[in-house]
Order: sequence, then C-alpha cells, then structure tokens
Amino acid sequence: MLQTASATLPWSHYVLLLEKLNAPEERLWYMSGAIAEGWSHSVLSHQIETDLRKRSGKAVNNFKATLPPSDSVLAEQAFKDPYVFDFLAMTDKRNERGLEDQLVRHVEKFLLELGQGFAFVGRQVRLTIGDDEFFADLLFYNFRLRCFVVVELKATAFKPEYIGQINMYMSAVDDLMAHPDDKPTIGLLLCKTKNNVVAEYSLRGFSKPIGVAEWESKVVKSLPEEFATTLPSISELEAELSDDG
Repeated sequence: MLQTASATLPWSHYVLLLEKLNAPEERLWYMSGAIAEGWSHSVLSHQIETDLRKRSGKAVNNFKATLPPSDSVLAEQAFKDPYVFDFLAMTDKRNERGLEDQLVRHVEKFLLELGQGFAFVGRQVRLTIGDDEFFADLLFYNFRLRCFVVVELKATAFKPEYIGQINMYMSAVDDLMAHPDDKPTIGLLLCKTKNNVVAEYSLRGFSKPIGVAEWESKVVKSLPEEFATTLPSISELEAELSDDG
C-alpha cells in the first residue's frame, strides 16, 4: 500500500505523512484522502494539523432516519464536527453577519473545510413564502449528494428552535429552487457550542435531513480519549433511565 501510494502521490506528500504521523492506519487514511481529493502538500499538512480524520463524520444528525441507507452513509461522511475556520479574524464572536462576511470573503478556504463536492450558490438567499420573505445564510450545492445544502450560522450555543428555522428554509429550497431530479435538501446548522444530547433530541420528529456541528476559529484539541468515552449518548441515558424505572 505504501509503495502504491508513494507512486501515486508526490514524494513530498509521502515524506510529510511519515514525519507527521506515527500510526500506519492514520497514514493510510490521509493517503487515501490526498489521492481521492487531490490535496496539495500544504492542504494535506493542514488536514493533518486540524485532525480531519477525528472530525469527519462526527456531526450530530438524523440522516439514518430521513435518508435511504446509501445516501445516509454518504451524507454522514460529508459532514464533520467541529468545523475549523482558522482563517477567521473574529473581533466580536457574537456577530453572525461578521462571521458570514469573512466566510464568503475566504470562500475558497471555506469550501476546502466543507470538503469535496460543495459548490457555493449564494449568501442571504431570498426565500419568498406566501407574503413573507426569509433569508437563508448560505446556500451550497453538493454534487456528490446531488442536493442543495442550507447552512445556517450561529455565533451562540445551539438552541432547539434553530432546528425549526432551518427546516423551514430547507422546505422552501425544495419547493422553490430544487430540480425534480435533485435529492432532498440537507441542512447544516453551525453553532459556536452545542450539547450533543439536546441536539439529538431536537432532531427527533423532523423528516428532513439535518446535521448539527460546532465551528471553531482555531484548532482546539479534543478531549482526551479517556474523558471523551465517558460522555453518555442518548441511548445510554435512556437505557439507564429505563433500568431505574
């Protein structure tokens, strides 16, 4: 595998993988990504430094309940948690419009962090619903998923009511913009922080596919594994409650 990859990738990529990563499985994962997505040397280095492997597929979502199995797996792989926007220079971390401005200004870096297959459609996209107008923060199209992706930005902690808001925008995009051959629009809610259990409960009952993730303006190492594994999931909490009952 190493010989095959080194023949496919430039030698500098191979040296980078050997210098920055110790575990063979990590090297193979980033090798595969570099080959599949054509990462340059600097992009590969950035993906390693921001722990892309640990973040991929980690967004809280309801994809299994709202998408066909093959689509749900692809959608889950397309989203991550957290998203790292280390190119931002935030002066007011509660200024959502300022966050949006900078993401659009650095749209190439934003698209790199979103991942392969995303194309930028527009910002503050007007959606006319009856006699009212609403504006979706950011709209993308994903050519792998074959659907629109509505991205809502929040500079605060996750709140359950955010789900209803993005759900409405997704319904409007499906009706007003999507082609009949497009698959259902997916929503991505980016919050500064979130309670995973609250986010999971909030997604229940919604028929549209939505992912919830955090964003960071700098690389923050995740909790040590021994602490991360102690955080309960919804199923674990429910099992404990039923046992108590």
